[in-house]
Amino acid sequence: MGASELMIVMSRVRSSVLAVALACGTLASSGAFAQEEPVSGDPERGATLAYTCLGCHGIPGYKNTYPAYHVPKLAGQHPEYLVTALQAYKSGERSHMTMHSQASSLSDQDMADIAAYFANYGGQPVESGGEPKGGAPESAQLCVTCHGEDGVGITPQYPTLAGQHADYLARALQEYKRGGRKNPIMSGFAATLTNEQIRELAEYYSRQKPSLRTIEPPYKAVAAAR
Repeated sequence: MGASELMIVMSRVRSSVLAVALACGTLASSGAFAQEEPVSGDPERGATLAYTCLGCHGIPGYKNTYPAYHVPKLAGQHPEYLVTALQAYKSGERSHMTMHSQASSLSDQDMADIAAYFANYGGQPVESGGEPKGGAPESAQLCVTCHGEDGVGITPQYPTLAGQHADYLARALQEYKRGGRKNPIMSGFAATLTNEQIRELAEYYSRQKPSLRTIEPPYKAVAAAR
């Protein structure tokens, strides 16, 4: 795909993102998206429930067996996003056998408690430092709409990317591109990316600070979120 063709495709994706954002804003203000109150998470209960999670997410440098890539860092991630991700694994929107098996056994309250534990471990969810590290690749123009200039999600529903393992970020983009993860916005954006652009984006966001963290042993409970 030539540079001019890529710009046309990215322009179309950008228009789609803006259209969805405007539509969501209009529907939300009209009450069309009225939802139940979100479940409040208990990080102390989550510390107990997360015991099996730590078998992978609590080992520094641990990798998925096949294909091989680092399991994601979860400490400091937005709890609302973590719940959304668990729900996606449970429903099959995201394809991963082990995660589907784990998430399928969890209730909404379980997910909220586990998310609160990881989000608040070692402090609180990552906040933007306001100063991106290094020049962002051109293909990141759309990423900042949801993930911020320095990789911190602009709302709690969007994942923070700052400091995440580069190979995990690349894998996630490849899955959106190939259909292993189903999200209309991310799938449309990922479809425009070359493998080189995916690598550049992943490495850029992996360098951002402040960053997500890996919970390391010895594990301990966290204070209840305030």
